[in-house]
Amino acid sequence: MKNNPLVEAEVPGEAPEQTRLAAIDIGTNSIRCIVVEADAKGGFRVLDDEKATVRLGEGLTETGFISDAAKARALDALQRMEKISTGLKAEVAAVVATSAVRKALNRNDFIREVANVTGLAIDVISGDQEADLAVLSVQHNFDMDHQRYGMADIGGGSVEVVTATGRHTESVGSLELGVVFLTEKFLHSDPPSPEELKKLRKYVRKALKRDGVGDGLPVTCLIGSGGTMTNIGSMVMAMRGEQYESVHRYEVLHSEVIHLLAMLTRKSHKERLAISGLNPERADIILAGMILTDELMRRMRTNQLWINAQGIREGLILRSLQQRNLIPETVNGRDWRDSILDFARSCRFDEQHSTQVCRLAKKIFAAVAGPFALTLRDEQLLEAAALLHDIGYFISYDRHHKHSYHLIRHANLFGFTPRERELIANLARYHRKAKPKKTHENLIPLSVEDQQLVRRLGGILRLADGLDRRRNRQVVDISCQLDKNIFVLKLFGTADMSVELYGAQSKGSLFEAAFDCRLDVRAEECR
Repeated sequence: MKNNPLVEAEVPGEAPEQTRLAAIDIGTNSIRCIVVEADAKGGFRVLDDEKATVRLGEGLTETGFISDAAKARALDALQRMEKISTGLKAEVAAVVATSAVRKALNRNDFIREVANVTGLAIDVISGDQEADLAVLSVQHNFDMDHQRYGMADIGGGSVEVVTATGRHTESVGSLELGVVFLTEKFLHSDPPSPEELKKLRKYVRKALKRDGVGDGLPVTCLIGSGGTMTNIGSMVMAMRGEQYESVHRYEVLHSEVIHLLAMLTRKSHKERLAISGLNPERADIILAGMILTDELMRRMRTNQLWINAQGIREGLILRSLQQRNLIPETVNGRDWRDSILDFARSCRFDEQHSTQVCRLAKKIFAAVAGPFALTLRDEQLLEAAALLHDIGYFISYDRHHKHSYHLIRHANLFGFTPRERELIANLARYHRKAKPKKTHENLIPLSVEDQQLVRRLGGILRLADGLDRRRNRQVVDISCQLDKNIFVLKLFGTADMSVELYGAQSKGSLFEAAFDCRLDVRAEECR
């Protein structure tokens, strides 16, 4: 019996082939630990992401001290995280503490006890250092070249606010406007009284104005990280009836934040526990976080909130990788095509076939884009799906279109929102076999408009895939013309193209239905 390399890699006690690092972020509300494995291409994959809500800053505003109960919860969480890191054979590269430990009068005692109990050495970082780490995460996850944007990382004790243009930071600020702090200071009734909410908002507004947040030109969007932001994303997703795999890169409108906040302010703590998308552990502090988010968007004059589900802990990992020369010291601009190709290659895709299908799909797209109001972004979704449509072979040939769908849904594709990733996955799903039906579970969560887009782009991809039926790039070029309700598709090649003609005819029905036309496919010899 031959050895299975995948099994061999899991033998207990065997050292990992690549560097494994862990980073721990000790916040005012929660403690997070992320464990990653670096790869040879300057990237990394997440092995574990542990969170514990310890409320380290509980009562800190009133007493100035980390309480014994909060300290005990933190020690328990840190012991567990240290054991997880050790079990995964990861070096704990960074342990940082933020606002609560910064302000605590007994911070030295806390740091000393953590070291004695867990062996972890805590580095207490400043607000500006927090902001720098959050910026690293944003630059790793979002393509913001040529855009002026804001960034906010909302914690339990403070909020870090950055304004930047592209990769050039304009301003950095750290304000004591964390959600635990604001809740304890202003919100004492259940539900909060209008007067309490008014005082909280006035306090936030004055602090932002005093710090110069939002001065200057408007920003295109606010990129938000931290538990408040991810919960806003989850609640809006539930409110829209959407069911994406993650809120990472999810886009929320300011009006949705306002409407959601208005609804939540009328509810008691018990009623908020039942809100879809809201983590019950945040039900008592979400109002303060949403008021802060609302005021940040007003000050920055933006209608767009983009959710960064990573934040400071990922920034810690990126910084640690840089310090070990495992990734470049400066984060260069990333391209979504590079992300797609890296993912496809990790699934050992047939690059020649996929790039041929992509080339032909884009030519077909160009012929129908104008009459059917398809956009440049639609073309990019089609391009991504064409490159990824066959990655399901990595699992099995049988049902590989469905395997492609699931692989894409769970992938971290740089530059694409959760909605766009779902669309790409569905396009790959329908490149063969059954055509889209309203009763399909993967289509039901999509809007009517997105379902139509899946049919149209899916029809193009399906047709282009048929044009490379032999996977030998027999079709050298094509010409396309939509004449009333007839789509004339001419194939040019230097040899027999009977199989490619058959492929187009057998896989063209979805295209015909989606664009309400009849296919007329012809083969002509190249001259």
